[in-house]
Amino acid sequence: MTVARAIAGGLRSVWPDTDLRLVPMADGGDGTVDAFLAAGATPRTVSVRGPLGAPLDAVYARDGERAIVEMAAASGLALLADDQRDARRATTYGTGELIRDALDGGARTIVLGIGGSATTDGGAGALAALGVRFLDERGAELSPDPASLQTLARIDAANLDARLATTTLAIACDVDNPLLGSHGAAAVYGPQKGATPADIGYLDGVLARLADCARRETGRDLRELPGAGAAGGLGWGLATFAGAALERGVDVIARIRRLDDALAGAALCVTGEGRIDRQTLHGKVVDGVAARAAAHGVPVVAFGGSIEVAAEAELAARGITCMPIVPGPFDLREAMLAAPELLYAAAARFARLRGSPAAR
Repeated sequence: MTVARAIAGGLRSVWPDTDLRLVPMADGGDGTVDAFLAAGATPRTVSVRGPLGAPLDAVYARDGERAIVEMAAASGLALLADDQRDARRATTYGTGELIRDALDGGARTIVLGIGGSATTDGGAGALAALGVRFLDERGAELSPDPASLQTLARIDAANLDARLATTTLAIACDVDNPLLGSHGAAAVYGPQKGATPADIGYLDGVLARLADCARRETGRDLRELPGAGAAGGLGWGLATFAGAALERGVDVIARIRRLDDALAGAALCVTGEGRIDRQTLHGKVVDGVAARAAAHGVPVVAFGGSIEVAAEAELAARGITCMPIVPGPFDLREAMLAAPELLYAAAARFARLRGSPAAR
């Protein structure tokens, strides 16, 4: 909301009589919970297990019967120092605890953003927190971490939290990787989580074992589902056992925010992100917002802290005007500290150049 207010202030300084509608957006990654809190949702702090088991306080948002959760708050890579990253031990148990707390609070819809994970456990940790048991050949229960699951023989989902069956679980995901193989969770995302080449092969094998056991338990085999490899397989695990739907994060948030209603009849749509680059073109906020604006015939301007030339050209071909936030060379730290002022000035500069909100 801070960003939206800064841009609105700059526009109003030139267009004082313009009707502006502020719709804070996110794509399911960092900042998604903050966007809802800024719009009036209630924060909820829960003590959960971190990615390596240490207790920590994680915050999610409650908005009536809806809960908005970021897995990164409980199982995120940013919670670990570089020398603490351990792909064989990290689990999503804390994320499952957040989901359970949301259910305890009466949530009928849970939006789960799964960016920034420290884990490659196929969601086993989260499922364990929700009642699923992972057993070896002797029936002994295993810890839901990759280091233990190499001896997995059977998954028992009989005690999976029954409330999930009557809860809409929407997973905000912006990648389409399968669970396994060269484009899967371990191979693509394992290295950033501390996985060595040997770990990658090991983790892929554990995920394959999980998928085989899950198929026997549920009759479903979703290892090729687009997005199954996101967040170390968390999306796959929750889709397989809890019926979760994986969607582009920006689409989930746009629907909740009723963005299409705000765009209907608008003269201009203003959006942006910290860096506009090739990633912007593939499911990020600017891409998702602009697609909806185009469907309503509304022109788009996107503000960016930095703008990659190739991405700017591609966006221009789609009818999107890119505007830099900083007026020239700027120290990154100073620019981040001065972001509201820079956004205000950039928005005012754009409004003066455009002349009128309805100008094309």
